[in-house]
Amino acid sequence: MNSFIYPFAFTEDDTSQVRGALELEEPLPYRHHGQGSGFYRQGRMILEDGHRLDLVLYHSQATETFIYLRKTPLNRNLLEIIGLNPSEIPTLPEVTLPGQLCLGAERVHQVGTAIRDVIGSPVLRSTFTHYQQQNIAVFPIVREGLKYQVSEAIFDEYGNYCDEIVLDAHHVFDRSVPIYNRKVEMTLFKDKDFDQVRRENIHVAFVADSIASGLVMKEVIARIRERFDHLRQVEVVAPLATIRGLCRLARAETTRDLPIRLHVFETLLNALPPDYYYSAHYNVPQLHFDPRLEEAYRAWWGQDGSGRWIADTACAGYGWSEVFFSPRRQIEMINAELGSRHGLTIADLVKRRIVQSLAIQS
Repeated sequence: MNSFIYPFAFTEDDTSQVRGALELEEPLPYRHHGQGSGFYRQGRMILEDGHRLDLVLYHSQATETFIYLRKTPLNRNLLEIIGLNPSEIPTLPEVTLPGQLCLGAERVHQVGTAIRDVIGSPVLRSTFTHYQQQNIAVFPIVREGLKYQVSEAIFDEYGNYCDEIVLDAHHVFDRSVPIYNRKVEMTLFKDKDFDQVRRENIHVAFVADSIASGLVMKEVIARIRERFDHLRQVEVVAPLATIRGLCRLARAETTRDLPIRLHVFETLLNALPPDYYYSAHYNVPQLHFDPRLEEAYRAWWGQDGSGRWIADTACAGYGWSEVFFSPRRQIEMINAELGSRHGLTIADLVKRRIVQSLAIQS
């Protein structure tokens, strides 16, 4: 089978160089119960120092509208949140919007559908065939991971009643920590109901959270491994994930010798400086299931007054958690970045697209 190899290199916070390659196999189609069809693409990240990490990318109608563009009815409530006066906007049957503007409860619904696409794939089916329900536990990381509905997807696909252990982990500033100046603080680990026998029965951990820097995920996996010492494999469900974050996870001593596999929507992201929290799509056709989707996505964002492509900056990673819980905060974050980088607001861009749609109709 043919594969695509994408070499990468970046400078870590301690000025050390990280080099490696992302190897992706050809996409394969699949169907699963009641959800229609999709594609999956297996791959691996191989670092120059010998570390590696397995991953799977997924494409379906739900993941497509989450990562790229979607056509949706012109919702007046959404226009108000964006900052547009609904009375000044011409009536349109629908409008094309990027996944970053799929907000709140609507986003939860979309992601839930996409997660079922992932859980029902052939890649994971063998896991649920090999292990019994008491051998599998789901660890959603507060806040975003709570909205992924991984346990619900497992039940819908396989009828399994799996234990669910909620975690709260986040990084805080700490000057004493070498390289990163941040440490991971875990304030919640809801596993007190587990006695020793139940702990020993857990062989597979499904961890739910997106990955920006990778610092939280590598610490969470280390803590899970300490508490469940019969663990045999970890499946990380991360709709959004950056190459930089996955490199940090692959190189972590605490994850050594434990099979870890990532499940990601559509494509890996480029963590942008200065804080690497915001992330953009790579403009590399082979990194996308359908390069036409990426072309349309870039065209929607367009260029700023200086001719810079907006999609090359902080677009895909806006509002990792805020977009689920606080739609208005999501818009504030988008506007802050668009303003500092391009002198624009999201309202400017949406209005631009509405005007273009009207011109096409006329």
